[in-house]
Amino acid sequence: MRPANVVTSVADVLAGVAISGFFTGIVFDEACLPIILICISTAALYGGGVVFNDVFDYQLDKIERPERPIPRGTISFGEAATFGTLLLLIGIIAAFLISVLSGIFAIAISVAALVYNKFSKHHPVVGPLNMGLCRGLNLLLGISIVNAAISEWWFLAFIPIIYIAAITMISRGEVHGGRKDVLSGAMFLYLAVIGCFFYFSFDRHQFLISLPFIVAFAWMIFTPLLKAIKNPVAGNIRKSVKSGVIAIILLNASWAAVFGMLYLALVIVLLLPLSMWLAKKFAVT
Repeated sequence: MRPANVVTSVADVLAGVAISGFFTGIVFDEACLPIILICISTAALYGGGVVFNDVFDYQLDKIERPERPIPRGTISFGEAATFGTLLLLIGIIAAFLISVLSGIFAIAISVAALVYNKFSKHHPVVGPLNMGLCRGLNLLLGISIVNAAISEWWFLAFIPIIYIAAITMISRGEVHGGRKDVLSGAMFLYLAVIGCFFYFSFDRHQFLISLPFIVAFAWMIFTPLLKAIKNPVAGNIRKSVKSGVIAIILLNASWAAVFGMLYLALVIVLLLPLSMWLAKKFAVT
């Protein structure tokens, strides 16, 4: 299930909640159940998606990633497929308990994840965009906690699409090493994401509040990427991918800060040490 990555999906929806304005004029008791449900939904959806990643990659993993649970024999192919299906269903049901719109986004996330795992993963252009779409829809799942906010902020989903597309481009070199031109292209996409954050922080008059979060995010993604560009061996690529995935937490904290939710931004940042600890115990890629 990639537990460290699941934590980043929770950060996605919390960022979406911040963008939606959900906490404006609502008491704590009324906020608890929708927040819990949306966190359960995204965790189950992400977990189900990556379980199916291993299910569809079973034959390839026997050669390239024999340490993964299915080829290693820790869990059978059928058990993994059943578990992945149950997780996706839990994610969809939890979202429908919030609203019909949230449920529709949960279904869309499930479909996008399955399409990526089965069909588009190995396509050089469609694959990264498909993976990014999963994250973009996840942000919209968080925003859908206030249905009316979707019509105002739907376009923000393009930013995680760009960011995850960059990580997916980098990850192509995890096994055999990467190419400097591809890594440089990913760096350009990273810079575009950082530029968007600066634009919105100025536009919403939250520059000073959001700056520390944006700088921390930039440092975490660029440090390993620059090292990988200098020496694009598989080990450096994996470290860059791992940092890029975990840095999603800082990306989402930056969103919360940009939208004036400093306390929620700090809560999201607190997920970072949890994700980093889990990354030491379980695979991230």
